[in-house]
Parts: sequence; C-alpha cells; structure tokens
Amino acid sequence: MRIAMIGGGYVGLVSGACFAEFGTEVVIVEADQDKLAALRAGAIPIYEPGLDKIVSANVAAGRLSFTDALDSAIDTVDAVFIAVGTPTRRGDGHADLTYVYEATRQIARHARKGLLVVTKSTVPVGTGREVARILREERPDLSFSVASNPEFLREGNAIGDFMRPDRVIIGIDDTATDGGANARALMHQLYRPLYLIETPIVMTGLETAELTKYAANAFLAMKVTFINEMADLCEKVGGNIHDVARGMGLDQRIGRKFLHAGPGYGGSCFPKDTRALTAIARDAGSPSLLVEATVAINEARKAAMAERVIALCEGTVKGKTIAILGLTFKPDTDDMREASSLPLIQRLIEEGATIQAFDPEGMKPARPLLPESVIYANSAQEAATGADALVVLTEWNEFRAIAPSKLKAAMRGAVIADFRNIWDPTTLRAAGFTYRSIGRP
Repeated sequence: MRIAMIGGGYVGLVSGACFAEFGTEVVIVEADQDKLAALRAGAIPIYEPGLDKIVSANVAAGRLSFTDALDSAIDTVDAVFIAVGTPTRRGDGHADLTYVYEATRQIARHARKGLLVVTKSTVPVGTGREVARILREERPDLSFSVASNPEFLREGNAIGDFMRPDRVIIGIDDTATDGGANARALMHQLYRPLYLIETPIVMTGLETAELTKYAANAFLAMKVTFINEMADLCEKVGGNIHDVARGMGLDQRIGRKFLHAGPGYGGSCFPKDTRALTAIARDAGSPSLLVEATVAINEARKAAMAERVIALCEGTVKGKTIAILGLTFKPDTDDMREASSLPLIQRLIEEGATIQAFDPEGMKPARPLLPESVIYANSAQEAATGADALVVLTEWNEFRAIAPSKLKAAMRGAVIADFRNIWDPTTLRAAGFTYRSIGRP
C-alpha cells in the first residue's frame, strides 16, 4: 500500500514515519522549502525522541520519501492524509481550516483517479463533510472516499503512542455511494499491524470521530485543571497534593495519568482544542460550560505564577536575577506553544528582573518568543549562577539530579519556586533554601 501525507510538521512527520515502519510506502509532501531541504538532508526539524532513527531507517529502506510536488506524489497512492496546521482563528476560538481546505482542493485538482482522503489534523465537527463536498465540487468526474483519523500523540512519547496506541479512531463517511466500504477496507489494510496485536480499532461516523478527538483532549485538560485547583486547596488547608493525586489515581474509574499539579497546561493541543470545542459547542447551541471554565482557569493560573515568584522575593524582583530552569511546555520536546514560561518571564522582566534561562531543547524556539533581554545559559548550573531566585518550569530529568549543595554554592540568593514538584521540600529547606512547590507543605 502507498500513501501520501500532506504536511511534514509534527503530526505528518511522526505519522508518516510510523506508517512506513508498518511497511507502508509513504511520501510526505512539504511546501516549506527550508523544512523540505532539512528532511531530505536527514535533519529532523522537531525534537521527538526516537523519530530520527525511524525516519533514517525507512528512508534507507525506500519506504519514506519527501517532496514538494503534490501532483506526482498522489499519482500512484491509494490514500492521501491531510496533516496540515489548524491554528486557533483569531477572534472566535474556532480552528482555522484554511490549510485543510486548500490541501483538499489541491488533491482534487491533481488527482488522476478516485482516492481515499483522510483528515489526520485535528478538525472541528463537520470538516469531513465539507472535505467531501469540495472534492465533489472540484472533480465531479471522480469518486472520492473520505475518512477522519484523528491523532492522539503525546509530544515526547509520540512514537510509542503511534506504534502501541490505546485505541485508533476511524470515522467513515457512510453516506458515500459504496456506504464507506472502500474507506473501511483501505483503513483496515493500513492499520493491519495494529489489528494483529488486538489494538481496539473504533470505526464510527465522521462527526463522531471528529468530536471524539476534541472531547478526549478537553477531558484531560479538565483533569489537569482540577488537580491544580486541588493543589491550591492543599496549600490552604495543609494537605499534600501528591498524596491526594495518588489516592484519586488508584481509583480505576479515575486513573493516575494527568494528575500532576503544575503551572497550567500548554502545548499544541490542549489550549487550541479546548478553545475550538467551546466554539463548536456554542455555535451548536449547546455551550460546554465546564470546558469554558477550564480555559479561563488555566489562563489565569499561568498568569498568576509570576505573582508567586514575586511574593517569594519579598514583594519585588526589581534589580534581581531570576534563574529559569525549563522553557518548553513539557519535557522531551522543543515545543514552546502556550508554554507557561512565556507569560511568567514576560511579567518578571516587566517588573525589572534579569532572566537567566536554560532548557535542554527549547532555547532556540524560545528566542523569537521571549524578550531580547533574556540571557540563555549553557547549563542549569550556569543559569543558577548569581541568581537571587530560581524557578523550575519544566520537569526535565536532568534537573532532578542537581545536588542542592551545588545550587546553594552557585546562587546569590536562596529562593526556589519549584512549579513542577521535582525536588523534596525537606531536603531543599535543610540545604538553606526558602522553598515553595505546588500543593505541598
């Protein structure tokens, strides 16, 4: 089987490489010439553990290739996946589908035969129907099939999530002339390796598949927001959020995942998808008040983190040097989208602080997003040198291993705001630090 993946970004590149690992021939179509040149040269434009090895192995095996020529790319394929960006549209929270619909039109105009067109991007309910309409309008002479196959990839663990998923969601257009039989057969063939290991494959309608993606991400975002609120309550009543989360997570109806208190969620999915779902629900006349509250609470939380730092610094950071450990929204990625570091650093600089920051993978993408005055260190120890206070924003494993004595020797002050709870409060306080974490005594 041979497929084309439109878009060589995070979703397209990971999905394309993993499909190739399954034995499928994959051609990734990427219009950005710099990104295309990098991919052809063997350079991976994103940081994702293990992705470079899978890409290089499948390129060498002849199963994975890259091009900017959509017409030749789809000439001999059975299916085309649309994996382009769907950023938040300014003003109303909806997903911007400009790239999705343009890709659809280009597929229709260059197709020489009927193809299966699959939306891999996260798209609002009704997008699959519009894709089908555009295909019919552009090429009434061809018979296209349409499917929705949303991704559920966690940055930093995307390879494992694709190769060993909890489930695969496939939405089929059952109003097609063949009742969706062609789409169903091709998707079954494509995911045959997962069928063989008895991965749950959920076949459903287009609208259901599209909504499932948003519903899943919104629920996880609510889970994160809930545990953050419980952490705030723990701080008021003397509880320990680690024990609360463990006590909750052992309940199999709840589960342990996404119960880690912190400075608020970020990244490419949760913020964008929660906003889009509230817009979808509002337009449908069925507002999602829980999700709306989640969005508002999370934004307020990220904004409030700077106030915690300022309070720890006796009410002012003017003239003080603050060390920031971690810039990306989570470890094992270089993704800076909606990271909690962005509003926090901006506010501290506005209040007169000097920022010394270090992140193992995020400093290059952070530079255009942060004020020019930020000083980027070569290590966590260098960032801490001469600092009056230190803030942990991303729980990279290398930060956990730092000895408190080394921090004490490097820093000028003794204030630590550990917003990822990576260190033991007793140990840090015994080392002479004024230490504050999230939701712990």
